[in-house]
Amino acid sequence: MSIKPKRDLLRVVKTDEGVFIDPKQKMPGRGAYICKDLECLKLAMKKKGLERSLKVNIPKGFYEELEEFLKDRQ
Repeated sequence: MSIKPKRDLLRVVKTDEGVFIDPKQKMPGRGAYICKDLECLKLAMKKKGLERSLKVNIPKGFYEELEEFLKDRQ
């Protein structure tokens, strides 16, 4: 694990409406950060890191959306 600047991370936010990708890091709600790397995403999925941080079950479809988002930005 390494420490990275906040601008190098992707924010995922939980609101009353659900879980969303927050690329501008401005949405209200409980947030969690993940590095902008597919390997980090795979590790987060395996260890359920986002689910623990956001205190919510995350559907598989959201992880697929997140994976596509990261692929488009690489």
